[in-house]
Amino acid sequence: MKNRSLPAASAIVAAAIVFFLSVMALPVAVAVVEHTFVVSQVNMTHLCKETLVTVVNGQLPGPPIEVTEGDSVAVHIVNESPYNITIHWHGVKQRLNCWSDGVPMITQCPIKPNQNFTYRFNVTGQEGTLWWHAHVPCLRASLHGALIIRPRNGASSYPFPKPHKEIPIIIGEWWEKDLSVVGRNMRDGSLDDDPSASTINGKLGDLFNCSGAPEDGYVLEVEPGKTYMLRVINAALFYEYYLKIAGHKFTVVAADANYVNPYTTDVIAVSPGETVDAILIADAPPGSYYMVAQPVKAPLPDTRTPVYVTRGVVQYNSNRSYGNGTTEQQSSSHGANEGIPFGDAPVVPEMPGMHNTVVSFDFHGNLTSLRHPRRPMVPLRVDEHLFIALGLGMTPCRRGQSCNRRKGDERIIAATMNNVSFHLSSIRTPILEAHYYHTGGRKDDGTLLELPDRPPRTFNFTDPALIPEGDKEALLEPTSKETVARWFRHGATVEVVFQSTALLQGSSNPMHLHGHDMYLLAQGHGNYDAAKDVARYNLVNPPMKNTVHVPNLGWAAVRFVADNPGVWFMHCHYEFHLSMGMAAMFIVEDGPTVGRSLPPPPMDFATCGNYESYLQTKKSEVSHVDGV
Repeated sequence: MKNRSLPAASAIVAAAIVFFLSVMALPVAVAVVEHTFVVSQVNMTHLCKETLVTVVNGQLPGPPIEVTEGDSVAVHIVNESPYNITIHWHGVKQRLNCWSDGVPMITQCPIKPNQNFTYRFNVTGQEGTLWWHAHVPCLRASLHGALIIRPRNGASSYPFPKPHKEIPIIIGEWWEKDLSVVGRNMRDGSLDDDPSASTINGKLGDLFNCSGAPEDGYVLEVEPGKTYMLRVINAALFYEYYLKIAGHKFTVVAADANYVNPYTTDVIAVSPGETVDAILIADAPPGSYYMVAQPVKAPLPDTRTPVYVTRGVVQYNSNRSYGNGTTEQQSSSHGANEGIPFGDAPVVPEMPGMHNTVVSFDFHGNLTSLRHPRRPMVPLRVDEHLFIALGLGMTPCRRGQSCNRRKGDERIIAATMNNVSFHLSSIRTPILEAHYYHTGGRKDDGTLLELPDRPPRTFNFTDPALIPEGDKEALLEPTSKETVARWFRHGATVEVVFQSTALLQGSSNPMHLHGHDMYLLAQGHGNYDAAKDVARYNLVNPPMKNTVHVPNLGWAAVRFVADNPGVWFMHCHYEFHLSMGMAAMFIVEDGPTVGRSLPPPPMDFATCGNYESYLQTKKSEVSHVDGV
């Protein structure tokens, strides 16, 4: 995919120069931003069916958190749902604050029903679009929202012209099934559950109907000539999505809260966990245009079905202002190739094929970082190398089962990294707490299995013959379930090559690392070959990502500096892969000084040992409820 230019693209590039001057301006006072999230169940009706949905403050998506770089955030969680809950602040680096990362039994005890908990963190050194979501199996499908970090010196310091408006666009899924049951099914290796629809900002759109009446769709009203920044978030459990707006192009300016060199495209590819900031200029003839979000399916012979396309509408405001206090009702007499008049059906974009993963490959390959005064150079010396093969396998069946793989129902599918499937054993203390107090989670205490450097055997990782079951695939499927971790010396530069495999599937893999950003050095199709692929590394301006899209039957090479002490989750952001074990803990050891070491848990933080007393203390403190 070649870069193209919008009429205003030169202004966007020029603004990047002004960006460097603006970051030197005098800072404004920091603030403490507080929210109260009440997690409860409400009935919502779609597709002629009333469904009990777990949400925050009665909203789907949940309330956005909007802050300024440098602010501190306090979010009070009131759990009125029947489920254990934690909230993860996706992409927030949690510098020296692993305690608030929000992963159950890794960084904290889950928040039980009828209990409260407060997350505290800061957003120093980050700008852009992130998001928050539940980190319990499948519940993030309805427990999620935007987390927007604006520049300390205001929108005028964006490295692009200040937009007229900023709009979150959250792509998600509508589930009629009990998500907790879906999560248990996935954990047990079942792939039989599917959503009922896709959504844009919680709305299903007119491709879905209830007894013939179209579902409401999201409507974005725009004014001719105005510029809009779309903050696109993929909160879906299952699919990468292509996003297009008929008659318009996007200028991509950021991804995963890191600015990129602006480039123009007519389609955005966004995987679960990823965020993309894109400028939309309302420069089409006045009318209505469909905004379409289409799931991307793995190429054949991977046959996972079904998928659901959803769409909203970009609607041009029908009033034109003349600047003298008067307006004129807009009408359109354009031809068929120039737009559709008001009152007519919106223009429909031409979408890529559902199995066309090349569009995604090109989109992610076009991302390069915009140089930032605070951003370090790419580390050239590498201290540790990992090659991680991602795929599916089979684990021993439960007691009483024959575990004969040919009998179908008795085998248990697991998702793996280097043939190991992540499984938290029956632990009573979160790994982070045990690690900090030296009661477990240490490299030399034997409580955890170390993630291998490489898979147990080398083979043609991307051989399509391994996707369907057969004798060839059966030799490679044996898998173990372990509580698996990898330890890193503080300050070590780590290079990881993620290799997607064809073992029982042909999916891509959005790999998310908590607590760090990764330099995405290169991506490729087929099997990684260091002899030729290292030469392709971008060591000048690679994009920095917290979620890296590893292509279908391909690979991605990343590098990161392990300088944030704590226990950080690394996992695929497809929920079925995560629930089935495509995960590991990356444990960063303390540095040589107090300022580079994991501090003790905050005084009001609930470690498992003081959880009950903490709850009694906090029970009466939560009085303000956002949006309720």
